[in-house]
Amino acid sequence: MEIAERFINYTKFDTQSAEDSQTVPSTPKQLIFAKYLKEELEREELKDVEMDEMGYIYATLPSNSKKKIPTIGFISHYDTALDASGANIKARIVRNYDGGDIQLNPNMVSSPAMFPELLEHKGEDLIVTDGTTLLGADDKAGIAEIVQAMCYLRDHPEIEHGDIRVGFNPDEEIGMGAHHFDVEKFGCDWGYTIDGGDLGELEYENFNAAGAKVFIHGVSVHTGYAKGKMVNASRLACEFNAMIPDTEIPEATEGYQASTICSG
Repeated sequence: MEIAERFINYTKFDTQSAEDSQTVPSTPKQLIFAKYLKEELEREELKDVEMDEMGYIYATLPSNSKKKIPTIGFISHYDTALDASGANIKARIVRNYDGGDIQLNPNMVSSPAMFPELLEHKGEDLIVTDGTTLLGADDKAGIAEIVQAMCYLRDHPEIEHGDIRVGFNPDEEIGMGAHHFDVEKFGCDWGYTIDGGDLGELEYENFNAAGAKVFIHGVSVHTGYAKGKMVNASRLACEFNAMIPDTEIPEATEGYQASTICSG
């Protein structure tokens, strides 16, 4: 199977997670894809393939070397973001992209005027949706890359390697993906997350994805009697926001922009 075909097949599964859920995984539909992925790994002849009751998947491409080579691991998540629907995705390939607008549907285009980075991919094949759903490339593209790489190494024994472990998890998009990942079971000397980014990009530090919910309670009073009594929650929220240092925000941070540091 070609990598594009593999990826597009993955996008047909709705694996959107849910932030307000108390279950693991947060949506039962994630387990449908997890079961499919486990069976695919078995078909592709990986070893030690297992999936726990929470949908965490582990597998091994065994070493083909007589030497002792460190075990490395590759990880991706299969849930998709909450920003738009993850169901009924209609992916298509734009062959030999010409650098112009991409008509996603009669009312929507993807344009380099808004996304100038598109021009960096002129002449390449692009995979897009019809504009009404997510594509799910974050992070089913990472899964497709990992599985395809394992198949390539399986079919090219002349490439010497040690044990390679792969791990796939739910609920990354809601900040819960690592909570139940069994690091000891994964058993690697080094592990790498395969996620979105430019070709050849390697990130060795991570942004802080912690979150906080701030609840501000005002006091509602009729405006004719508000003097000294009303507390406007919206104005308090603005004051609170103004107290946050305006240089300690992502859009003002210098020296931590993503950059390509290895050749693709």
